[in-house]
Amino acid sequence: MFNAPKLDRIDLKILAQLQKSGRITNVELADAVGLSPSPCLTRVKRLEQSGYIVGYGAQINLQKLGEFITVFTEVTLEDHRSSDFVRFESKIRTIDEIMECHLVSGGYDYLLKFVTPGLGHYQSLIESLLEGNLGIEKYFSYIVIKSPFVKTYYPMQKLFGEKL
Repeated sequence: MFNAPKLDRIDLKILAQLQKSGRITNVELADAVGLSPSPCLTRVKRLEQSGYIVGYGAQINLQKLGEFITVFTEVTLEDHRSSDFVRFESKIRTIDEIMECHLVSGGYDYLLKFVTPGLGHYQSLIESLLEGNLGIEKYFSYIVIKSPFVKTYYPMQKLFGEKL
């Protein structure tokens, strides 16, 4: 993101509004952030082109579609050379059921979030990872029983305070 423009409070307000309602009309967005529609649209296009906005999409209620499980998995690698991390990340990037991958500090290396049609499917995925020569030393799985809430937006006001 070389020539990414500096964001001002209006840009931050636009991002805050769009992440909560990606289908908001430009007129409604402009009104919410205190601009007229034309400059608002120009800012949105600039935010998109600069990579601050990376996409728009529908939030789907997966439970309405059937029974699925979410599993958080801690993974520790045997070795910690740069090539070990690259090999691991390259492989898991190809697995559609892995929704998130985080390299973390602490007692393990990665935290993965899986969504699968069931426990058997998850176990098959783990077994294929273990057999895939990815250098996995150990893993721990945490099956989600209930998710009282999942936020799909960042707390912009808390992150940017008075700038917003």
